[in-house]
Amino acid sequence: MDLSDKVAIVTGSGRGLGLAYATELARSGAAVVVNDVDAEVAAAAVAAITDAGGTAVAEVVPVGTSEAAQALIDRAVEEFGRLDILVNNAGILRDTTLWKMTDEQFDAVITTHLRGTFTCTRAAVIRMREQGEGGRIICVGSPTGQVGNFGQTNYAAAKAGIVGMVRTWAMELARAQITVNAIVPIAATGMTETVPFFKPYVEALQAGEELPPFARRELGFGSPQDAAGLVAFLASDAAAGISGQAMGIGGDRLAMWSHPAEVVVEFADGTGWSADAIADAWPQRFAGSQQTVGQQLPEPPK
Repeated sequence: MDLSDKVAIVTGSGRGLGLAYATELARSGAAVVVNDVDAEVAAAAVAAITDAGGTAVAEVVPVGTSEAAQALIDRAVEEFGRLDILVNNAGILRDTTLWKMTDEQFDAVITTHLRGTFTCTRAAVIRMREQGEGGRIICVGSPTGQVGNFGQTNYAAAKAGIVGMVRTWAMELARAQITVNAIVPIAATGMTETVPFFKPYVEALQAGEELPPFARRELGFGSPQDAAGLVAFLASDAAAGISGQAMGIGGDRLAMWSHPAEVVVEFADGTGWSADAIADAWPQRFAGSQQTVGQQLPEPPK
């Protein structure tokens, strides 16, 4: 992908997936604004990108507020003259079960993920519309937002909300030639290293070992770098006709998620559905189509 003369912002890009996205965009020719809440981490990310021949600057600010979003857009324009690509990656975790989750834990995750995606995208598209040359918005979802996960009420709500906003924005911004898509990555990061199922694979990558085909294919699990190509593709001219989609990426696996859709439809005979009528119809017409919740991960080979 040739992203020369393009300018990108990647939120939460000091490490992990965000750093992989920023690095790949810079490798493809884009000038990148790296964002993190830790100045030293952001500076190290910029140094890594520039040492490899890329162009990057850092903007240290916690995303969530309108002021933080505007600071990111202003930095891109001041340094590079324009803005073409926004990758909404910044995120935090505050995992606990529903009955133990505090208001502060819920609000912190919603502010960073959901409100941060909203405020940054709003500020970015105002600038992109003023430029009149289109643009690319790439938002980061999660399997948790698609199917749920135990102990992640706040994170599931935020990630599901992000994909909902993506579908809406794809319609609203089509006329301005601004595409909006979501990616649903699975990779070895600080957010997955605490998941017992993934722990051996995270440890293998940390030790410099290759992952088995089961991890890379069936689980779609790999390194952050494995997920970066999808971001560069969606940021490119090659993806000009793609908008409103949710794409899964991880290891050797690339997938497209469906939009929610009705799986069973039945009709009453002009009287509507009473509770008794639903109870009568449920076993034969609906019960067999109930869907699972949570990720249904395959058993590893013996």
